Amino acid sequence: MVPGTDVAPPIVRGTAAWRYFGDSRDLLLAGQVLVLQVAHPVVAAGVRDHSDYREDPWTRLMRTVASLSIYVYGGTKGAQVEAKRLRELHRTFIGVADGRRYSALDPGAYAWVHATLVMAPVDAQRFFGRPMSTSDLDEYYAQMCGIGRILGVRERYLPPTWPEFERYYRETIARFGPNETISTLFETIDTVGKPFARMSDRRWATLQKGYSTAQMFLIRATLPPELRDRLGLQWTDEDARKFARFCRATRMLGAVIPTALRIAPMRTVGKLNVWLREHPRTYRFFVRS
Repeated sequence: MVPGTDVAPPIVRGTAAWRYFGDSRDLLLAGQVLVLQVAHPVVAAGVRDHSDYREDPWTRLMRTVASLSIYVYGGTKGAQVEAKRLRELHRTFIGVADGRRYSALDPGAYAWVHATLVMAPVDAQRFFGRPMSTSDLDEYYAQMCGIGRILGVRERYLPPTWPEFERYYRETIARFGPNETISTLFETIDTVGKPFARMSDRRWATLQKGYSTAQMFLIRATLPPELRDRLGLQWTDEDARKFARFCRATRMLGAVIPTALRIAPMRTVGKLNVWLREHPRTYRFFVRS
């Protein structure tokens, strides 16, 4: 299989991936997903050596959201083009970590990043919505496997069923522990700069404290408990009660918002980014390569 050329059935309106992948509540797990990704030693080394998230985390976040939106809401052709672009970009991300050479296209590491993105909407529904039914999980996972094949994830890292994927996910996390990149990520959350240049420093100083507190709380709340313990993140009974109240409130709010509106931002971004990719001059104007 040539990455970016595999064809998967298009994700159409009303199917599981269409309903869940772009749910706005998924963004509440952004910090959790980042921690899980950089817990992998190869991903950690690549981020440490090649990512600009410490200097410009907001732009990095927007690029990531834009890229993800294409896979589900940009059509099969858009997903193929984006997959090829990402493979070419990451091909240059090589280096040495702990005396060993690494590549961002290491099959296990590349598959793990995809796995975290597969699991995030499932976790988001479990925490903040209504847990997916067995039939929804089966349909959703089959669709995400199709996206994985477009991305070039090897078949051995795409277990055929959801229960087998869950087992692979748990077994992979069991090998993770603290590392330098996770520590740097936590420091970046605590010291992140303002998202808009026109925002006053004084106003951001007030907002930043609330942002970092909330983000670290959500990370501690949603990480798998065994990894949270290995990272030395405290979690108390009062934290658990506070998170339960937050989940109830988010669940109630989500219940009154139609699905089409909950996913509207990601759908719009996905379609816009496909158009921008088809108009490269305009794309380069808005987004740095």
